[in-house]
Amino acid sequence: MSHTHSRSRTHSRAPEPVASEHIPLKARDVSFSWEDTPLHWLPNDPFTTHTINVLHLLLPAGERWFVHVYKQVLPYIRDERLREDVIGFIGQEAMHSQAHDEVLPHLKERGLDPTPYTAQVDWLFEKLLGDRTLPPGRARRWWLMERVAMIAAIEHYTAFLGDWVLNATELDHRGADPTMLDLLRWHGAEEVEHRSVAFDLFLHVDGGYRRRVRTWATAFTALVFLWQRGARFFMENDPTLVDGRASFKEFHRSGRAGTLPTTGAMVRSIPRYLSRGYHPSQEGSTAQAVAYLASSPAATAAEKAAAGQRGV
Repeated sequence: MSHTHSRSRTHSRAPEPVASEHIPLKARDVSFSWEDTPLHWLPNDPFTTHTINVLHLLLPAGERWFVHVYKQVLPYIRDERLREDVIGFIGQEAMHSQAHDEVLPHLKERGLDPTPYTAQVDWLFEKLLGDRTLPPGRARRWWLMERVAMIAAIEHYTAFLGDWVLNATELDHRGADPTMLDLLRWHGAEEVEHRSVAFDLFLHVDGGYRRRVRTWATAFTALVFLWQRGARFFMENDPTLVDGRASFKEFHRSGRAGTLPTTGAMVRSIPRYLSRGYHPSQEGSTAQAVAYLASSPAATAAEKAAAGQRGV
């Protein structure tokens, strides 16, 4: 990963936040126009296009679930700055969910109906990972803490992907659609910006190491399964492809070409998360994220609109 600091290899057992990486969070009310974006927004590369497109299938339901769980955990927060961070995180995640949701009708217009897949993803988050009818008390709290830990593990990967896409210059070299690139980088920058919140919340309300390892295994397995399934779904249902297939070999090849994260970088991120001294602020760069958000067409348009409403 391009901005991993050496501190992430520390032997200290207690997580050490990097104070300079903390920033107050705000949701940006962005909007994107999709009518000029082609189905294969990375020219001549349907596999990379569709592998990244899986984000539009997973994130709306996933981020709605984050918001739902965090609203339930707010009463457990006894630290005012963390509470503000969590409220900022909720605002950003709700916006991410909406922005990715708006890509789905565009895909449908291009002949690729994502509904069969999104129905399965909705079931996963709403039923399997939803509120179970547990008695109040220990069982209900256990399930809430389990989900808080799971979100911290997932956020490790969203921050990893955010950092990757901010630095994925190969996508620019290959002529990626600028609107899609801005959506991915605006979202990626905000993931880097708020990368410590989910982990800090987990440490604050629970922080058990065994729970961290167990929920990481669940989250990682689910993400790999859903992602390869989503890429396969898109490739097989793309109306422009005769025999569309998705494979790990193709994923590995695209990673080496720079259009997707490398397999090696993803594997190396595992021991970092499982290290007892891990803290998300040791990875990625808030300054880089903030710099992108200051130049992002969607984020700057949202800022101007907000300033206009305030009468600035």
